[in-house]
Amino acid sequence: MEQVVENEIDISGDGKVKKLILKEGVGVDLPSRGCRVSLHYRGTLLDGTQFDSSIERNVPFEFELGRESVIKAFDMGVATMRKGEKCILTCAPEYAYGAAGSGPNIPPNATLKFELEMLEWELEDLSPEKNKKILRSVIKASEKKGTPNAFAHVHIQLTGHHEGREFEEKDVKFNLGEGGSVGVVSGIEVALEKFHQYETSRLIIKPDFAFGAEGNKELGIPGDATVEYVVTLLEYERAPDTWSLGVPESLEQAKLFKEKGISYIKAEQYRVAIKMFDRSNDFLGNCPTGDGKDLKTAVFLNKALCYQKLSSHYDCKLACNAALELDDNSVKAYYRRGLANVELGDLEKALEDFTKLGSFITKDKL
Repeated sequence: MEQVVENEIDISGDGKVKKLILKEGVGVDLPSRGCRVSLHYRGTLLDGTQFDSSIERNVPFEFELGRESVIKAFDMGVATMRKGEKCILTCAPEYAYGAAGSGPNIPPNATLKFELEMLEWELEDLSPEKNKKILRSVIKASEKKGTPNAFAHVHIQLTGHHEGREFEEKDVKFNLGEGGSVGVVSGIEVALEKFHQYETSRLIIKPDFAFGAEGNKELGIPGDATVEYVVTLLEYERAPDTWSLGVPESLEQAKLFKEKGISYIKAEQYRVAIKMFDRSNDFLGNCPTGDGKDLKTAVFLNKALCYQKLSSHYDCKLACNAALELDDNSVKAYYRRGLANVELGDLEKALEDFTKLGSFITKDKL
């Protein structure tokens, strides 16, 4: 007859993974899927035979929670632990090593006991450079499997906080990449590509992906502020993948995004416009050399204009270079590159560009 342990908690719902708390943890936060956890453990068979111990090695065990890199019972049990908590997990073979066992020390169909001590965890890092500028803690997980892709149409709810003060709450629909047009910071857009439908997560976003050095006076956010958001992904519709379209459809999409970019230029939303032109260029990558050449040239010229407005003179120069590779008679490219070279202090190159520009004007007059 199975021994019943007082205060043992059934965390699997079927009685096959049970948890006995030996020492309460601190705080209320729990690690979520994607967090990198650090803990000590000692594993034994039911008769007390020890088969492994990080404690004896004096090296904490680390893994990413919810990535199926450990036995099911570990993922399940560790997700319920607070910092500093100690507990014992009793794991039936279905949640451990099953009928195969593991090596010479864990026989087939073995029920295992793990004494665990949660040391700490780091939130999941969603920033593109993995430099902890966008961190996520899942508040409410979802059983859904898919996630939005770039330029997917999304419907979200969000609440923003800065130093304990709520500064905004809204329900909004937009296409990823165009969040700036509806006041959604880029860090949320980046994170949403990792969200599952109905998921609610807390995001900690550094200024690079929030309101930058300028802050936001209307919302009362100072410059260089780190902000937090609680975001729920309600619905989404994936955008067409660029590789899935033929040449006619790619040209159509490229034109559509180019026109979107121009509309954002008119609205003086230059960063959003650049994303539209980049997307247009992605679709043009499906087209053979020659097809869409004029459109591609226009895309780079418009990007150069955006960078010029943003005083990103080096990027402006690069966009002009790309346009001139496609059309070495582009007056706008020489003009904008000349201005960029002036701002960059390369007056010799600027003179070359303006001289070339002058030769075109002289030809036109002749």
